[in-house]
Amino acid sequence: MHNGPRRNGPEKSKNFMGSMKRLFSELKSFKIFIAIALILAMAGSILSIVAPDKLSALTDEISKGLAVNTDNMEKITTTITNNLENINPNLVMTDKNLTDKEKQEFVTVMTNLDKENKKEMLDGLNTLSDNTIKVILPEFIIDNVKISSKDQLAYLVILTDMNSATAEEMYKKIDEMPKSFVKLIEPFMDINSIKSIALFLASLYIISAVFNFIESILMTDVSNNFAKKLRSRISIKINKLPLKYFDRNQTGDVLSRVTNDVDTIAQSMNQSLSTLVSAITLFVGTIIMMFITNWIMAITAIVSSFLGFIFMFIILSKSQKYFTARQVELGKLNSHIEEVYSGLLVVKAYNGKKESDQKFDECNKKVYEANRKSQFLSGLMPPMMNFIGNLGYVAVCVVGALLTMNNHITFGVIVAFITYVRLFTSPLAQIAQAMNSLQSTAAASERVFEFLDEEEMASQQMQKAVLEKNKVKGTIEFTNVKFGYDENKIIIKDFSAKAKPGQKIAIVGPTGAGKTTMVNLLMKFYEITSGDIKIDGISTKDLTRENIHSLFTMVLQDTWLFSGTIRENIVYNRENITDERIMEVCDTVGLTHFIKTLPNGLDSTISENDSVSAGQRQLLTIARGMIEDAPFLILDEATSNVDTRTEELVQKAMDKLTEGKTSFIIAHRLSTIKNADLILVMKDGNIIETGNHNELIKKKGFYADLYNSQFEL
Repeated sequence: MHNGPRRNGPEKSKNFMGSMKRLFSELKSFKIFIAIALILAMAGSILSIVAPDKLSALTDEISKGLAVNTDNMEKITTTITNNLENINPNLVMTDKNLTDKEKQEFVTVMTNLDKENKKEMLDGLNTLSDNTIKVILPEFIIDNVKISSKDQLAYLVILTDMNSATAEEMYKKIDEMPKSFVKLIEPFMDINSIKSIALFLASLYIISAVFNFIESILMTDVSNNFAKKLRSRISIKINKLPLKYFDRNQTGDVLSRVTNDVDTIAQSMNQSLSTLVSAITLFVGTIIMMFITNWIMAITAIVSSFLGFIFMFIILSKSQKYFTARQVELGKLNSHIEEVYSGLLVVKAYNGKKESDQKFDECNKKVYEANRKSQFLSGLMPPMMNFIGNLGYVAVCVVGALLTMNNHITFGVIVAFITYVRLFTSPLAQIAQAMNSLQSTAAASERVFEFLDEEEMASQQMQKAVLEKNKVKGTIEFTNVKFGYDENKIIIKDFSAKAKPGQKIAIVGPTGAGKTTMVNLLMKFYEITSGDIKIDGISTKDLTRENIHSLFTMVLQDTWLFSGTIRENIVYNRENITDERIMEVCDTVGLTHFIKTLPNGLDSTISENDSVSAGQRQLLTIARGMIEDAPFLILDEATSNVDTRTEELVQKAMDKLTEGKTSFIIAHRLSTIKNADLILVMKDGNIIETGNHNELIKKKGFYADLYNSQFEL
């Protein structure tokens, strides 16, 4: 069994905008949930964009608690330095609180003082009395802290030693300063402010995560419900399509639309749609926030990132042909493997192993080469993304350090921009991936909607006539029936025949004569081009398909079993069938021995993969047909897959089954229809001979030639 055509890689849409417009129109019943999900995705992205700004404020607040209060330190130093540089000797000499000795000491120190040598100057000042120092360095107040004259002099001494000190030694010197100075310049961390910012930042991240979580749930629910809705519509649509659709389309292709294409649409809706919206929001919002924060840093981050992306896009453009080649070669390899394994007996019988192995090696080598090149280039993506991110980080740190040194920005801005670089580079890859996914979605939706838009069978609203199967007499009449699968190619040209109640009608003829087509027209699987078919005088045009199907038991050449028990396969779609009736039918068709060999009898489970012979499968389908008590019977090569002995048993069962029923038998084995009441010989869509077996043999016409050809060597 084949799985139908494979699609290698994402297909491109024929009309992307038209397909997406149709897809969104189909989603109108979910538009409220989709709108909420997209708004939440945008809101989550916006909160993520705002977070770095608060992170910057938090960093700056913490930085304040790690460094001395340079503002107060500068105020103190400036005040003391100005007092020293502007010493007024007259003020000292006229001060009434100073003794003559203190004044004389002051004169001596000032005479020998070298203001250029700070250490010598401080040593000289230290020799003066406290009263003299109070006049030279008067007390002052900063931030409600009084700075005494003695503390000022001690500060100057320590400050002089700090000029050549390391950062660690400087902090130790601060601890040696007078308490009044320590209060003003020691590092101070505002815990309340830090706590407030941290809580706000945590709230942003938590709310953003909650928004993303709710958005994910909504989109998952919408995508699953939409996929369920599509599958239901496809299931309903399949039952409304005429058989001619399945004649011109592969079963695998139809299954692919139901499974692969619907899954592609659902997955894309669940992932790509919200990702695209949030990524665009992140991308645009991050650029705006970067320029609001600092335009120089913004240009640095954008330029450095784009340089990396240009390099990455060059590599991607080079690698695309290898990805395409890989999919093409992989498809060829899979086709060869499937072909060889499906015809393995033929390959072995004709000693084709060597040739098939050589072809496999060639295909495998091409897949290897294409895969090696594509994987190598695709493997460059993660390091390239890391390189782009790292390049942005380095550029931001270097430029940020220069701006910080010149007091244009704070250290927190650098931290914020490191986060902005990550937020800026990530959406670009997400947008590219989402757009690629949307291309696949558009292609998949085109195929699904193309299927849903297929022309359906004619409406049955006008068919009012009803035939009850227990009241049907059994007359069927074909009158000048014409039919063609293509309007320009008529297969059944002028078919007329009449089946009387209880007759066994055999339809014979060469392949392509139109035998099975006539049965399909009778079952109303196809609409006739012209003419009429009447059942008990009522035209099939006036009967619903369901009504017609209920009147017929049909056993086809193609056996069909589903995964289930023997009982379920035989009783299929019928109620109130007893085991006694089932075993009676099985005994009639010769299935009893087979069922007794199974471990659980009628309750034994079988499937397509079980080793049930073709003959046993056909016997099961014949038994299924015998369970149905319908007035008409159609046997289309029903015994083609059974042996001669079984065919004889089944033939007897069929004779019993056809008693009192109008039956149509299509057979290539003419020996099976020798006892038919009427044989219709068809050729090129017309009836060329009619009669029973003996009559047709005596005519020595086309039927006689067909019959006698069975015995020719």
